[in-house]
Amino acid sequence: MPDLVVFKMAKNLRTGRVLIDWSQNHVAKTTIAPYSLRGRATPTVSTPITWDEVRACRTPAELTFTADDVLHRVDEHGDLLAELDATRVALPSR
Repeated sequence: MPDLVVFKMAKNLRTGRVLIDWSQNHVAKTTIAPYSLRGRATPTVSTPITWDEVRACRTPAELTFTADDVLHRVDEHGDLLAELDATRVALPSR
């Protein structure tokens, strides 16, 4: 599906396509899906945050969350990524 997907980083090749960044599939990379537990002795959770939280943050520990923290955050803020689902772009059918 070269008209829909590209794997090269060159910006001019990506216009109107989805970039599959295969280079992220490496043991040294830290990319993880939202709300996923990280594989560590004390697992933390990849957590969506607000811009206000980013601006107010003074230390990384302020934006480090456990599974229990995330459950409380969702109760308080709702799912900060819910809007993404509502704005999905439909790909043309093949």
